[in-house]
Amino acid sequence: MREIVFDTETTGFDVENGDRLVEIGALELINHVPTGKTFHQYINPEREVPEDAFKVHGLSYEFLKDYPTFEQVADKWLEFVGDGILVAHNASFDFKFINGQLKELGKPLHEWKNVVDTLEIARNMFPGARCSLDALCKRFEIDNSHRTKHGALLDAELLADVYLELLGGREPTLLGGTKKAEFAPQSQNVAATESKNFREARVFALSPEEEEEHKAFLEKEIKDALWLKNPEEEKAASEN
Repeated sequence: MREIVFDTETTGFDVENGDRLVEIGALELINHVPTGKTFHQYINPEREVPEDAFKVHGLSYEFLKDYPTFEQVADKWLEFVGDGILVAHNASFDFKFINGQLKELGKPLHEWKNVVDTLEIARNMFPGARCSLDALCKRFEIDNSHRTKHGALLDAELLADVYLELLGGREPTLLGGTKKAEFAPQSQNVAATESKNFREARVFALSPEEEEEHKAFLEKEIKDALWLKNPEEEKAASEN
């Protein structure tokens, strides 16, 4: 399975009212393992970058004006994605922006059925908890100390680590440790691996309502459950 974990930076929130992409960062996973192939592109938005957006990602129009426009890199992006599944955090935002600008150019659009939203996954796993990328990095003990501002490729790399944890954690090795996918340079096609200390299984507390639903399910579906019987009564019954 081929997946593209990606992130974007923009001039604002509304592509239909003229906001534009200023950066795309992405990396390729094959069967959830990074291959080392990445896509990273700064983009000339052909408009000024508002102060609020600049405070988020630190990309000014003065810096961006000498980079290609989205029209000049759209085909390169589509070629990189190919038929891969797109993975993003709050995917509807990134999906809307890229598709909005592709549509303006008459280019093929990405299909929502080929998108995985890690924010939706996290909210279902941790209802009521903060599910920002930073919060999930903290929850899963992923080092994001070098993330002082939003950056598309860095955020995509962090998101790939978070995504693997949301899927159930890294694959155990035969040596009792875990196998961690490292992000290799673009020239490499196979991700490096290393062992790390064993991490205890995470415990997810059930709410009282969930416990009652589970108890009701067991009572309804499983008759004469052994764990509901008194051992002393069972012993006496067998002796009689």
